[in-house]
Amino acid sequence: MILSNYISGEWQQGKGEGEGIPLIDPVNGEHLAHASSDGLDLAQALEFSRERGSRVLQRLTYQHRAELLGKIAEVLSRHRDDYYEICLRNMGATKGDAAFDVEGAIYTLKHYAKAGQNLEGEMIKDGDPVPLSKSGVFQGQHFLKPLEGVAVLIDAFNFPAWGLWEKAAPALLSGVAVFVKPATPTAWLAQRMIEDVIKAGILPDGALSVLCGSPGDLLDHVTAHDVIAFTGSAATGAKIKTHSAVVSHSVRVNIEGDSLNSAILGEDAPGTQPFELLVKEALKEMTQKAGQKCTAIRRILVPRKTLIPVCDTIASALKAMPVGNPRNAAVKCGPLVNKAQQTAVLDGIAQLKRECKVIFGGDQGFQPIDAESGSSCFVPPTLLRCDDPLRARIVHEVEVFGPVATVMPYDTVEEVIELGRRGHGSLVASIYSDDAKFTEEITRGLATTHGRIMVVDSSVGTQHTGHGNVMPNCLHGGPGRAGGGEELGGLRALELYHRRFVVQGPPELLNELSQSSVDFAALHG
Repeated sequence: MILSNYISGEWQQGKGEGEGIPLIDPVNGEHLAHASSDGLDLAQALEFSRERGSRVLQRLTYQHRAELLGKIAEVLSRHRDDYYEICLRNMGATKGDAAFDVEGAIYTLKHYAKAGQNLEGEMIKDGDPVPLSKSGVFQGQHFLKPLEGVAVLIDAFNFPAWGLWEKAAPALLSGVAVFVKPATPTAWLAQRMIEDVIKAGILPDGALSVLCGSPGDLLDHVTAHDVIAFTGSAATGAKIKTHSAVVSHSVRVNIEGDSLNSAILGEDAPGTQPFELLVKEALKEMTQKAGQKCTAIRRILVPRKTLIPVCDTIASALKAMPVGNPRNAAVKCGPLVNKAQQTAVLDGIAQLKRECKVIFGGDQGFQPIDAESGSSCFVPPTLLRCDDPLRARIVHEVEVFGPVATVMPYDTVEEVIELGRRGHGSLVASIYSDDAKFTEEITRGLATTHGRIMVVDSSVGTQHTGHGNVMPNCLHGGPGRAGGGEELGGLRALELYHRRFVVQGPPELLNELSQSSVDFAALHG
């Protein structure tokens, strides 16, 4: 199978020699498809998206574009069984893993479709008029207008469905055409979803494009009117930010990068609800999507007196966790996405072992259920322990993007805050304790280095949304090594796809412009 690219309003295959980049089944090594973008005119494709996509979308109101998002969600809902099958074959996803991606994408689209229902207007009015003369005949009014270019969405391999639509939904609602570059190893799902939406005829030509193969010279052709939203490694993010065209045109770039996220336990003993909730969440985050989540728990910070009980409890649960071919209904943890990722995770574990002791897993010789270890891409869930985390370095710098987490002790509140901050910028930290003073201190201490802080006590119990679950009405992003970007957060996400400007003039003009604008307060309600 060849994954075609949809650009310039038509399906096109790469024109170079050879098959291009292969897509495989990580359970049995089967070659599923290949993708190529060689020889395609990407400059023309981006210009087509600007002129035929964004221009037509922006003739509609926010409300009308919200209706289009609702129709997209309906189309995807009708084809969800096909998407689950693709997740199984191309990512080795269990049914639960596939649901996390596919249903998360549909839910996010529905959220933005509903959120945009009452946004009648063509621009956004930001605040009240500012008096600029004593008599009031000359005033200033700030507005936000949709970007005239295209949103280039560069997604990671681990969430080909949700990663696509959590960016595309606010961009399309803003009236900005999207040009999607999914990670090629798992591009099949994103390509199929876009194909279904294109076939349904919901969006104008050029509003939705997908490039499945190599990005080629794509970034050479971005302009000051465009925006780039990227999810992936810090190294790739740095290349995007420093690309010559990005720098010379001051192209807006939003990055969600690496993240060493923490789960923190207070002085809550074994048997208490906070203790049990931390263990349950750590187990889920290690094994869901085989730990291939940017929000997964990588470091588990616990009081020194509960270090051994936490390690023993998690290790015992991991021992009972069936790992293998997700076609077996008993399996709860599947493979990594490909051999390259398997090698990277094993190399990462080897680095962590220089400072840590393996409590469970870590060996290359384990036998997955209903799969050959040689041809498959499994790494067993691996739990490590770092006894002296304040003197350690690697455990705070190396993110192992797989089913791997490290437990480490702390002795004081000041220490746990310091350890949490050693991630140098994280997407999320979760705190489990019935001590209100403790949770408040930790929250304040981690606020400037984390994009999201989830606090769970016995009053919350199991009703929390999850350490690794990104909600569309809450911020997703983080400072420092997490990329410094912001996504979602409800209608706040629209700001990325708008340009703020101020009009200075007579009140009559400002009032006329305001009449056809949405109040900025509606985005933050």
